[in-house]
Amino acid sequence: MRQAPIPFDHPYTKADLRKLETLRQIMSALRDRETGCPWDVEQDFTSIAPYTIEEAYEVADAIGRGNLDDLCEELGDLLLQVIYHSQMASEEGAFSLDEVIEGISTKMVRRHPHVFGDEETRQAGVAKGFWEKIKASEKEARGEPANASILNDVPLPLPALTRAEKLQKRAARAGFDWPEPSGVKSKVAEELSELDEALQTGDQAHMSEEFGDLLFSMVNLARHHNIDPEEALRQANAKFTGRFQHIERQLGARGSTLESATLEEMDALWDEAKAQDR
Repeated sequence: MRQAPIPFDHPYTKADLRKLETLRQIMSALRDRETGCPWDVEQDFTSIAPYTIEEAYEVADAIGRGNLDDLCEELGDLLLQVIYHSQMASEEGAFSLDEVIEGISTKMVRRHPHVFGDEETRQAGVAKGFWEKIKASEKEARGEPANASILNDVPLPLPALTRAEKLQKRAARAGFDWPEPSGVKSKVAEELSELDEALQTGDQAHMSEEFGDLLFSMVNLARHHNIDPEEALRQANAKFTGRFQHIERQLGARGSTLESATLEEMDALWDEAKAQDR
């Protein structure tokens, strides 16, 4: 990955800039109340959280585009978010970056005895029900009640489609699932019918509820066919964007605009773009 040079003298060597400790020192300097960056000093966990989510999406976008140079850069941006939150927590005396690293390292070792355990454990591999036992022990260590819902730790901030899929997977592990995809298809048809009835009432709350039920059932159908609903929708968004931009380009080449074009003209160009996708 090519890096743009910093346009001023600074105290760091190339070797320094490759160290995690240097990045931690940089963030500490940015957050210094006396000499730091005013914007960085003002931030807190809540104000930074949207950037954390955005950077995770940008990592996924770079992966989706297959651009490894961009992926390298976006992973750096995402790493900065970890450093940022850790620095703010350290200032409050809550936890440090070292504790974050220790925590995830410990978790990885604990959850992979078939890799890091003794010879007997490694030979045994992963036994049925192993993950559930490990996670149960982790909940117990955190002081969660033994009868806590298995859905409790599915994060609320996840995109709705992704969270729906995770909720369904958790329930399925407990045996609460359709035995065959055909049952899910029937449920989708049922929910579509109920949405149609709601649309006829004009009741906004009812329409929203039934639309949500339909989306939830569609996620279930995707899960049963090993389709990632979030990725499928991202691809649909990209396809729509490409086709619509074709309309804009073609209208511009004709000296026309979206505002002056008729729906029939735009439909014809849409069909043209659709044909090119095949």
